[in-house]
Amino acid sequence: MKNQLLITLVLLLSCFFSYSQNGSITGTTIDNTQTRLSGVNIFIKNSNQGGQSNQDGTFEITNIKNGNHIVVISYLGFKTKEIEVSISNNETIELGFITLYEGNEILAEVVIEGTRKNKFSRKETAYVAKLPLKDLENTQVYSTVTTELLKSQVVTNFEDALKNAVGVQKLWSSTGRGGDGAGYYSLRGFSVQPQLVNGIPGLTNGTINAANIERIEVVKGPSATLFGNAVTSYGGLINVVTKKPYVGSGGELSFTSGTYGFNQISGDFNTPIDEDNNIYFRLNTSYATQQSFQDAGFRKSFFVAPSLSYRVNNKLSFSFYGEISQAEQTNPMFLFLNRNNPTQANNLEELGYNHKLSFTSNELTLENPTQNYRVEVDYKLSDAWQSQTILSKSATSTKGYYSYLFDFGILGNDTFSRFINKQNGNTQTTDIQQNFIGDFKLGSIRNRVVFGVDYFNSTQTDNSSGFAFYGNVTPEGEDNNDNPFTLDVETDPFLLSAAAVDAVLASQEISNIKSKSHIYSAYISDVVNITSSLSAMVGLRLDLFDNEGDLANLEDDYDQTAFSPKVGILYQPIQDKLSVFANYQNGFTNVAPSLVGDPNDGPQTLKVFDPEQANQLEFGVKTNLFNNRLNATISYYNIEVKDRVITDPASLFNKIQGGEVESSGFEIEINTNPIDGLNIRAGFSNNDSKTTKSDNTEILNRRPLEAGPETLYNLWANYEFQMGKLKGFGLGLGFNGASENFAINYESTGEFILPSYTIANASVFYQANKYRISLKLNNAFNKEYYKGWTTITPQLPRALYANIIYKF
Repeated sequence: MKNQLLITLVLLLSCFFSYSQNGSITGTTIDNTQTRLSGVNIFIKNSNQGGQSNQDGTFEITNIKNGNHIVVISYLGFKTKEIEVSISNNETIELGFITLYEGNEILAEVVIEGTRKNKFSRKETAYVAKLPLKDLENTQVYSTVTTELLKSQVVTNFEDALKNAVGVQKLWSSTGRGGDGAGYYSLRGFSVQPQLVNGIPGLTNGTINAANIERIEVVKGPSATLFGNAVTSYGGLINVVTKKPYVGSGGELSFTSGTYGFNQISGDFNTPIDEDNNIYFRLNTSYATQQSFQDAGFRKSFFVAPSLSYRVNNKLSFSFYGEISQAEQTNPMFLFLNRNNPTQANNLEELGYNHKLSFTSNELTLENPTQNYRVEVDYKLSDAWQSQTILSKSATSTKGYYSYLFDFGILGNDTFSRFINKQNGNTQTTDIQQNFIGDFKLGSIRNRVVFGVDYFNSTQTDNSSGFAFYGNVTPEGEDNNDNPFTLDVETDPFLLSAAAVDAVLASQEISNIKSKSHIYSAYISDVVNITSSLSAMVGLRLDLFDNEGDLANLEDDYDQTAFSPKVGILYQPIQDKLSVFANYQNGFTNVAPSLVGDPNDGPQTLKVFDPEQANQLEFGVKTNLFNNRLNATISYYNIEVKDRVITDPASLFNKIQGGEVESSGFEIEINTNPIDGLNIRAGFSNNDSKTTKSDNTEILNRRPLEAGPETLYNLWANYEFQMGKLKGFGLGLGFNGASENFAINYESTGEFILPSYTIANASVFYQANKYRISLKLNNAFNKEYYKGWTTITPQLPRALYANIIYKF
């Protein structure tokens, strides 16, 4: 008995001493303004030991074995830091205050599910200002659509994702046609296309695949100072942030099936590929098929996105991102209204449109292969300066049949004539950027600076056929084959088959156009912290535009120089919780020369112009209250566009820069997490836009068609049970809507008004550690509604989707 007690005592003492020989590490994470950072990832390299910093920035890692270790501290938007430590018997290592410096997002940390309570708000970004800047420090307004929000809504396409961005409305869907086949959206009174990926040009002639979206950033107002004019509009820009490699390994498989033949399978895989965990590879891929709610129409697509991040050492890192997609679809058939002849119908009720008709067939399709590549090199020059070198290339093509329906206004009975051609074109872009990003003090004043140079090249090739008349239809679905050009009565039917269309197109000429343009730019932006609460942002861009135009036509070449300034001021009455801001922002558009002079007096001369200018004044308030449970932005803006080329009132043979457009409005965005498990996203915007000076009396003092509806609103609430038998179950409810919208708004033709709408959506889900199952109902009340931009486009009726995600 005594021997057994002795043995037991020895074992207990051995365990005790063995445990006591394990040490611990403590510390506090802060940024270089001494603000404590919560949610920072701290882990022991090459182990599964780690955790996150608390609300006050403190952390503790326990039970660490004796020996030498490397502590890795990483946080989104900040440069990863590594600290070497040595643990002896029964020792606690005090690391004290650990300062993290803002940097790029290469090798971003694993976002641990549930650690960020306000999941619909994620405003940390290094793209909007081209340097890491908190939302409360940024004088510019932007909306972020997070991946958590997309999962909550079971979003399957880019258009649905953008419904969550305040003040954004789809004007028309992606047509797939060459040159401008991506979708168009209204933003602050102006049309914009999604043309940026990870802050640099990334073009497409089709729709953007939602499977690789980490988040969408909609930056508001003219943004030419940092991004130029090639990929932005006066209303702002849309930047798609893709999924990137992260520290760790894992991934997920997802399958979604729904109404109208929708099926999508996608995969996400991330892993280190070297023993030292310095090289990480991530692959996202998806395959989707979908049919139309109309009598014809489909889309199928394959997508793959490899990405690689390599951290050579604490100073140097490389990254590569690629997106390769192949899609085939029937192009959506818009009803194009006539801009010159009075319309017979002024609304949908008078038009008698049967929106279930597609007026096309599944034989007439377009293919849209797209490729985007980006290589980035980041080098830490010092604690204060970083170099960022980026090379990106895009290639997008269009091949197949494109058709549209146009109301000539001469055949009567609201007859629309079909025109069709065979698309064959591609666009190639190259962008090279060199940025130097600094964070330093001059005396007691902190400066965060980005200085960069940028070269952008675009080459377009068009070998498409001409457009051929291919019969008439009425909105009710009747056929009428009278030729609107000759008024000859045609009796032969126009068959919607590839062979029949090819026979008609055989007589059409084939374009042979290759055009090219170059943009050389330099820019600088500085965020100056005058005090800890008062800061100013100043920026300037010099832009040299070299247009070669059609390479076979030397007369369309021209050069232009533009300056784009930017100024903002921001004050935080409550540090890191409330900011008041104002900004002045600029945008511009290059204007081609024009022939002027009375031809009766001799040869006309070529007159050059300055770039068209847009200037915005904006002020507002941003909040981050109750430990990040309430993020809100309220702003008012006024955008004035000047120097549009118009006919000189004093001479019909002269052109002057005197046209003006004014757009003003206010926006409210709220992201809140009032209680654990409940996340709410809400937005409201109102825009007043009109053409104030123009030589075109058709549009003078009227709302531009690209401005979209005056009022837009959206809301989504998601609740997940936190405890009890229902833990993991949840539901989502929401709606989005718009006021009535002008499809046509001209002096002589009158108005065609698309009605207002409110669309309700709902979801239920179950969330577990390894999987998530969701059901989503879109357009719950089966509302018939339309969007358009001189067009009439019916939107998707009620649709149900089921989604399952497995994580590994």
